[in-house]
Amino acid sequence: MRYVSNHIPKDTPQNRRPEYFMAPTTITIHNTANLKSTAVNERAWLTSLSNKVQASYHIVIDEREAIECIPLNENAWHAGDGSGAKSGNRTSIGVEICESGNYAKTLDNAASLVAQMLKDRGWGVDRLRRHFDWSGKICPRLMYDDGKWTGWFAFKASVQRKLDEMKGATAKVEIPKATVMYDGVKAQDAVIIDGSVYVPLRYIAERVGANVVWDNAKKIATITSKEAK
Repeated sequence: MRYVSNHIPKDTPQNRRPEYFMAPTTITIHNTANLKSTAVNERAWLTSLSNKVQASYHIVIDEREAIECIPLNENAWHAGDGSGAKSGNRTSIGVEICESGNYAKTLDNAASLVAQMLKDRGWGVDRLRRHFDWSGKICPRLMYDDGKWTGWFAFKASVQRKLDEMKGATAKVEIPKATVMYDGVKAQDAVIIDGSVYVPLRYIAERVGANVVWDNAKKIATITSKEAK
């Protein structure tokens, strides 16, 4: 899946990109309610002259790609709850999930993208919202299931699994160890990073007859040999 930034112009009709600064606190999930429309189609609809509604969204995603239509630090009109400072429109990133094509693949793409967005922000799935949570609209409609919202809970579970996998992959990264010998005696264990061997500076300096002074405020380590004194 590719991620494309293709922002609508600032002068797009119906004030669809009002440029209100936004420090998002949640991510809101929607369905496009269009069985034939792709992400490209949905992006084009935002600037179509035949589109007379104010609604807009940050990201739209299908089976092939995700398109960022409005910068994520600006608001969009997607939550249906007005323009108040604490409204979903002013605090939440709107993600539209297309219904066309391979919907299972689209849903998996959406879960992967949302999991990455949560990870990047240090958030959990408790930060996810439905359009329904803001204004009572039955959206994302394909997750509704006659009011049981089984699709919504399944989507959140999928995002959680992917988030756990991402965190696990990070936790499993191991830094190779190395052994440093000094005059035939094993020194303190070292690590290998990008092909270089790293060992505590003070440990080695003291063994070659030097002193180390650390200035924590300036983050400067000064090595002075005994001869220099």
